[in-house]
Amino acid sequence: MREAVPVAEGAGERDGAGGRGRHGSRRPGQGRRVLRWSAMTLAVLILGASGAGYLYYRHLNGNIKQDELNLGDNKVAEPTPNSAGQTPLNILLIGSDARDTEENQKLGGAKETFGATPLADVQMLVHLSADRTNMSVVSMPRDTLVQIPKCTDPDDGEVYEASDGRVMTNRSLGHGGPGCTVATWQELTGIHIDHFMMVDFAGVVSMADAIGGVPVCVDANIYSKDSRGHGSGLKLEKGTHPVKGEQALQWLRTRYGFEDGSDLARAKAQHMYMNSMVRVLRENATLSNPNKLRRLAEQATAALTVDPGLGTVKALYDLSNELRKVEPKRITMTTMPNRYVGARVEPTEDAEQLFRLVREDIALDGKDAKKPGKAAEKTADDPAAPDSEIAVLVQNGTGSDTLAPRNGRASDVVNLLVGKGFDEAIADPAAGSEATTLVRYPSAELEGDARAVAKSLGIPASSVKQSTDVSGVTLVVGADWREGTAYKAPKTDDTTPDTAEALNGADDEACMQVNPAYTW
Repeated sequence: MREAVPVAEGAGERDGAGGRGRHGSRRPGQGRRVLRWSAMTLAVLILGASGAGYLYYRHLNGNIKQDELNLGDNKVAEPTPNSAGQTPLNILLIGSDARDTEENQKLGGAKETFGATPLADVQMLVHLSADRTNMSVVSMPRDTLVQIPKCTDPDDGEVYEASDGRVMTNRSLGHGGPGCTVATWQELTGIHIDHFMMVDFAGVVSMADAIGGVPVCVDANIYSKDSRGHGSGLKLEKGTHPVKGEQALQWLRTRYGFEDGSDLARAKAQHMYMNSMVRVLRENATLSNPNKLRRLAEQATAALTVDPGLGTVKALYDLSNELRKVEPKRITMTTMPNRYVGARVEPTEDAEQLFRLVREDIALDGKDAKKPGKAAEKTADDPAAPDSEIAVLVQNGTGSDTLAPRNGRASDVVNLLVGKGFDEAIADPAAGSEATTLVRYPSAELEGDARAVAKSLGIPASSVKQSTDVSGVTLVVGADWREGTAYKAPKTDDTTPDTAEALNGADDEACMQVNPAYTW
């Protein structure tokens, strides 16, 4: 059985415009002991937990809580191995606003939210490159409007139907558990997620104490508390100060007082803390002390809820060894590019650019080593059917902001496909607009067919995407292919969008801007 859990800065973050809607409580015992600040856990695993991992192996294994990885019906293709056969790792870090224990309630406050359905208020995707030379982190604001897919609770079989339209992404946790948050990310980004981790208020405090002070910086005196009681309670003087324990938790939770008071500013502060912690763990020789490492391992395993693939100390130890291969200067923290929709936000075109870079294992710091040759093309789990048996729907998406769709374009491309042996290709009479030509497929079983269609027309593998919007292999002829029989893929831009607000892991001069209304 699972316990319900808590998190958030205060009541004002759940209610009202710019806040969070209230949600009904789950039946007792059906909540999930979720853990909020996985960013800290990740940093611990990068270095700190490695040596202590095998101390008291069975005891530490018993500390770790597990939950299912993906509660959705759809699968996302695994990352393409590089030319050396190496595969990237994608880990989703999830935090909850639940308040399930006396300690978490004391740390989290907001008594009116006790027992409410937990929300995934912190979501960070960690991408470890296939060659283990770099790491990318993408934070998604909790207010991001997304379509939550259908999810099934693994404990009691309760089915949570797909959301009716777009809702805030943090609600996904209440649809059966963290596996639904994973499913939501995969649907939105097309990125295959290998693992998840979660950590709660009390876990953050205990691990922060075990690690010791982590330096953070503010450009003015700050006190995160307003006349209505909103705020984390963080109080610091201008400059750089080490924070640990409850003060570290306050830093990670602060929204009122940083910049414009939004979750975007809070994510930036979390990135700064995470980077600083990684540097501390690498530089602090005292962590070589067996007693300190044992304490850190105890706190980390007790604080963790993970998927079964990470459910042992050995699995966590192996992961930590992979993560610690990356130097801080090759770690890039970003926030999903977004725009406001009322009091909420939605992904922008730059967000899709960021997701593509992660899908294609392109370093966000722009320092990828030049590839000696073309990487091996991904082989689908299910091989393609014979060309003559592959059903293909061709859609005319050649319209743009300035041009109407090119009449008959879908039929033209159908003729090309038939001429190449795809006898089951048919044209969709409707027309629309799509910037670039894409091949979409609904499930992993049709991935091989989709890739065969793309390859026959010279469409790059990066333009073959899984999508729940189609029921079969669908070729969308985009505005970049309005005429001619040969497709010429547009030159891709592999730079990280400025709107992602990238922060380098070696930047030790980053400092949070304090809102003048919260200074003293």
